[in-house]
Amino acid sequence: MSVRVGAARVRAPLLAVVGFLVLAGTATGCAGGGDERARVVVTTNILGDITREIVGEEADVSVLMKPDADPHSFGLSAVQAAELENADLVVYNGLGLEENVLRHVEAARESGVATFAAGEAADPLTFHTGQEGGPEEDGEPDPHFWTDPDRVRKAAGLIADQVTEHVDGVDDKAVRANAARYDGQLADLITWMEKSLDAVPEDRRALVTNHHVFGYLADRFGFRVIGAVIPSGTTLASPSSSDLRSLTRAMEEAGVRTVFADSSQPTRLAEVLRQEMGGDVDVVPLYSESLTEKGKGAGTYLEMMRANTSAMAEGLTGH
Repeated sequence: MSVRVGAARVRAPLLAVVGFLVLAGTATGCAGGGDERARVVVTTNILGDITREIVGEEADVSVLMKPDADPHSFGLSAVQAAELENADLVVYNGLGLEENVLRHVEAARESGVATFAAGEAADPLTFHTGQEGGPEEDGEPDPHFWTDPDRVRKAAGLIADQVTEHVDGVDDKAVRANAARYDGQLADLITWMEKSLDAVPEDRRALVTNHHVFGYLADRFGFRVIGAVIPSGTTLASPSSSDLRSLTRAMEEAGVRTVFADSSQPTRLAEVLRQEMGGDVDVVPLYSESLTEKGKGAGTYLEMMRANTSAMAEGLTGH
């Protein structure tokens, strides 16, 4: 009898504790579920910065591409791939830019996740990948729309629309206010770029780059694209000796002695071109396809565009 009573006395407090823990765990789980923030996942870090400016504190923004990475070649871990399928909204560039990531974006879309291809909505241009003076080769749509800040203004407004439509729990007014503030900053950037690039004389408004990445900037601000060391829209291609000879001829005919190389890529190919032309070629680094770490020169889209504009104006005018 005493054993039974003792057992009962022991069992009752245990049951009470267990019951309390179960209830507490349930309550905590419910609170955690209620406090879970909406998540926007962005593929590239340039679009990631733009999206963060628009979303602000209204949702979590996760960016898959690390600073100083190449959007044409970066890949995802299994955890990052799962992030895409658990997102409320996926923002990506499209137009073939994220070559190793697009299948994961497609899988997320097929699982019911809202996706937005910013490049496809920004009036894409078509690649003209031939060297100046040689045959033109019209290819696929050019994914590098961010080199034209007017197109970024359009894309930013559309991202705001996507966030308010597909991301539950955000304050629409806050998102719109963020978008309006950022639009003003982009407008200021455009005015400053126009003033800076207008200083480049007409006979020097010619661009040669590592690969075809500044077509939108050239179209917007009145430059000619003479050619590229890699005559392609992707860094995954390689130049042939005939490509280099063709570019060398085009540069000599146009009197161009400056090559703008991607800062996120080695300048080896541009150095080869320097050797091809007898050494009298300036190689100027630009932040063309990736942001850097904060404080490293191009931590934001606005900072990147200002740095590139200054480098271009100085590189083409010599001061």
